Amino acid sequence: MDLPRAQAAAPARTRISLGLVLLLSALTAVGPFTFDTYLAAFPEIADDLGATPAAVQLTLTASLAGLAAGQLLIGSLSDAFGRRRPLIVALGLYAVTSAAMLLVQTIELFTALRVLQGFSAAAGMVLSMAMVRDRFSGDAVSKVMARLMLVVGVAPVLAPTIGAQLLRLGSWRLIFAFLTAVGVALLILAVTALRETLPVERRRTGGTIAALRSYRELLMDRGFLGLALLSAFYLSAMFTYVSSSTFVFQDGYGLTAQEFGWVFAGGAVSITAGTQIAGALVGRFRPQQVLAGGMVGGVAASLALVAVAAAGASFWPLTLLMMLTLGTAGLVMPSAPAIALEANPHRAGSAAALLGALQFGLGAVIAPLTGIGGPPSALVMAVFMCGTILVSALLLLTLRRTWRRAQSTVLAQEHTRQPERPAVGVPLATD
Repeated sequence: MDLPRAQAAAPARTRISLGLVLLLSALTAVGPFTFDTYLAAFPEIADDLGATPAAVQLTLTASLAGLAAGQLLIGSLSDAFGRRRPLIVALGLYAVTSAAMLLVQTIELFTALRVLQGFSAAAGMVLSMAMVRDRFSGDAVSKVMARLMLVVGVAPVLAPTIGAQLLRLGSWRLIFAFLTAVGVALLILAVTALRETLPVERRRTGGTIAALRSYRELLMDRGFLGLALLSAFYLSAMFTYVSSSTFVFQDGYGLTAQEFGWVFAGGAVSITAGTQIAGALVGRFRPQQVLAGGMVGGVAASLALVAVAAAGASFWPLTLLMMLTLGTAGLVMPSAPAIALEANPHRAGSAAALLGALQFGLGAVIAPLTGIGGPPSALVMAVFMCGTILVSALLLLTLRRTWRRAQSTVLAQEHTRQPERPAVGVPLATD
């Protein structure tokens, strides 16, 4: 059974170690680098393995599906066995799988290994968030999450740039040699430099039944589920961009693989700016206010993007509005997980796992939809991005009403001097 919350509560820490943040950021980057570094190599992989472009695009979905499943399992296991051991095992599996991909000769085996590669890469993403909640509380959670979400936001956009440069030096297999080296380096760092952050007395007991109970309680928590779906739909806008942009910019606007990589670098700069702004605003504004501000900006920018794409605008207007839309993700993506994890310190691993699984699972479903009927156009990409952001905005409106009702209930209880614990996962804020 789960430990009592008073016993499970994480120690309040405000000092943020730069070394720890760098290590957690590197672990967080494994997932995005896994499914984005090879984007520019899609045509070459199709030719080398005798596959259709659609079959190669499905390998991206395969890795996202593996990532989603891996987060659910590994995150739950970490609440029972600690963070360090599952991480080391997963990184070892990641390195072996990446090396095996250097030898594949068929698209079927390539796709199967991508599932396994995504599954093992999940450990870095989910356990880094759980370790943040193990070590920090209060505003420190939001500050560290802003730095980790910087990596989550930048890595998917920067990775194809690295992949494009590797293609200048060799074949697509060199990209997976690079990922193998990344896996080995992180494994060495985890073994030598990473300490366990979840003490034995705070670990979950009860085995599989307790793990399923944690997920069930989280899914039934309207506050947590709303925040998880909000961040999942917003991240899906970025996945839509990642999966579609190679066709939009290389086929539609005639960019080379290297020019396409520089466009992605511009997106990385935009997301970086957004996350840094989000981190600077922590302490001055509540995370709920930062989330709302980013959402308003995202809705405005994405609607303008659709209008420009529908008018058949040239490269620069479309690209600039795309950069603005991506920048708002830098404000939204750190805020929503920080609010959700702050409300669930006693099951941070399961909460982080469910957040990640919903984000990448939904991304795996939505991203390929733009390719139905042929290569996606700029308008199709813009419409899908705008649509997912609008769904996130509707979810935020629902959450704000929930937060107001929770605050009214607490104020009434204080007035009658009969305090009662608020519902799990409901932040007490009006904005």
